[in-house]
Amino acid sequence: MSVLSLAEIWAAGLIVVLSLTASAFCAAAETAFTLASRSRMRALGNAGDPRAEAVTGLLQMRERFVGTILISNNIVRIGVAAFATWILTQTSGSIGAIYAIAIVTALVVVFAEILPKAIATAIPERVALALAKPMSWVVSVLGPVSIGIERVVRLLLRTFGLRLGENAPILSANQELRDQLDLLHEEGGVAKIQRDMLGGLLDLEHMTVSEVMVHRTKMRTINADLTAQEIVREVLSSPYTRMPLWRDSQENIIGVLHAKDLLRALDAVGGDANRLSIEAIALESWFVPDTTSLRDQLKAFLAKKTHFALVVDEYGEVMGLVTLEDILEEIVGDIKDEHDLSVQGVRPQPNGAVNVDGSVTIRDLNRVMDWNLPDEEATTVAGLVIHEARTIPEMGQIFTFHGYRFHVLRKSRNRITVLRIVPLTSVPVMGAASAAAG
Repeated sequence: MSVLSLAEIWAAGLIVVLSLTASAFCAAAETAFTLASRSRMRALGNAGDPRAEAVTGLLQMRERFVGTILISNNIVRIGVAAFATWILTQTSGSIGAIYAIAIVTALVVVFAEILPKAIATAIPERVALALAKPMSWVVSVLGPVSIGIERVVRLLLRTFGLRLGENAPILSANQELRDQLDLLHEEGGVAKIQRDMLGGLLDLEHMTVSEVMVHRTKMRTINADLTAQEIVREVLSSPYTRMPLWRDSQENIIGVLHAKDLLRALDAVGGDANRLSIEAIALESWFVPDTTSLRDQLKAFLAKKTHFALVVDEYGEVMGLVTLEDILEEIVGDIKDEHDLSVQGVRPQPNGAVNVDGSVTIRDLNRVMDWNLPDEEATTVAGLVIHEARTIPEMGQIFTFHGYRFHVLRKSRNRITVLRIVPLTSVPVMGAASAAAG
């Protein structure tokens, strides 16, 4: 065992301290750059902050940045272990290696991992801005080394039939945004109404007009063969401003009557309804396919500067109608004014159950009750029950699936009109788990 001079001990100790500092620097940078908001960095960069521009630039070359962090971190930690072992073996003999393992492990875990990462996690943007310039220098120096190592790794992986960058992301951008919204909502960072609005905006591309339209059985229409006075009374008694006109059969729509156009025409003839030509006042019908996405239909409404369209199936038969308000409600929730009907169709009960009209859409029920019933195979609650039961239920039957109990309260012919839904406290059961006559 040789005796080290004081200068050698101080020099080796200084190298260990500097190496630990560099390792802490790398750990803090990796955590801070990962957690920092890219949108915030971009906004600061656009405002003229050179540090934010440097952070954005490093994030855009993520592979090189991560590779540089790994290389530099391994170099300094190997340096810490090597010099600490050298000092302790020279001063304590062979047992010094054991001392070195214990001391270096404690120093690295506390001062080069936990402490810097805890600070970076608490204030990621401030740490990222502070380390932006130093990290740019480190990347410029070790970047070529990182690129060389990456190429070697790629060649090695090819021998196993693997290629980097071939696999596309599993989740779409929309799904990633939705998952992030759900996470922020669970953590309390986003209110439910904000989550629902942003989620509704993301859903427009995947929903069709057939999912939000007013079905033809609920459309309020006017027979064009009625007298002008009767038509005026029909329009004034309706809560709607636009009314489809039909002749011979309700499927034969010949135009759309707007209440304002009717009132203007009525005023022009001095209030004498008998002098009106209803068909001349009516607007041309606009028919759209039932497969049109809500995003495309919203664009079409804005381009055409109208709020009303009739929905037809592949055979040209009228299925219902869709309005601009129907689409906006998928984003902002139910819109009511002083003339709207008050029927909601969702009636929570004191015992925790919910009575629901069969025609209520699953999406609306999920939004009102904050539930998560699937809506891929059916649009309405009644449709979901029929799909899961694989039959048209009888009144009084009870079904359990997706973690809820569905009790058919009323039925009209083959239509389920009212159900009682009770959330189960047990683990959700996928598929129809039980069915019993009540």
